[in-house]
Parts: sequence; C-alpha cells; structure tokens
Amino acid sequence: MSSRLPEIITLEVQSSTHLSYDNHPITKTNDHVVRIATMTEPYHWHFHPNSDETFLVIEGQLAIDFESGSLELHPGQLLTIPRGVRHRTRPVGERSVNLTFEMSQSETIAG
Repeated sequence: MSSRLPEIITLEVQSSTHLSYDNHPITKTNDHVVRIATMTEPYHWHFHPNSDETFLVIEGQLAIDFESGSLELHPGQLLTIPRGVRHRTRPVGERSVNLTFEMSQSETIAG
C-alpha cells in the first residue's frame, strides 16, 4: 500500500480561465474521468456513442439542448445523458462551470 496521500483538487483553481471554453480532466475514478468545463459560449452539437455523460453544475446555469427540447440545470443539479443522444451545452448568462463524468475512452462525434 502506498504511503502517499491523495491529491486535493480545488475546483475554483481548476475553473480559473479566460478562455471562452475550457474542458479538461481533473481526476480519474476506475475507468471513468471527471472533467471540469468552464464556458462563456455554446459547445457544438455532438453525441457519445460509447458512454453516458453526467453533468453536475457548480457555478452559473447550464442549458442542455436536445433535438426534442432543452433543460436548464442550476448549481447542485445533476443530469445524465444516455449514450448516443445528440446534445449541446451552453451557459445561461455570462458563465457556467460544471463537472462531467464519463468513461475515460469516451468518443465524441460532432454533428
């Protein structure tokens, strides 16, 4: 057993960016990755053929558009999109910060 302590991840530091869209991994859990996404503009339409995708809003509001309508998530709300469902995300207001949970080998198909 390792004597090293696990790393503490500070979400405020991880979401500090001046980019209009930043999405990067912050940790792994078994065969899944946890990413933090900071956005001030929409992300393009896409789907994941081999993985569900779960969103947890940390800051601001996040709209998720589907072919059949849209849902808005507020801080502390969580939503899972089943694999293969076409969607896009966009901030409601100036900025949105959310965590996403998906398989490490998840594919993203644009369109």
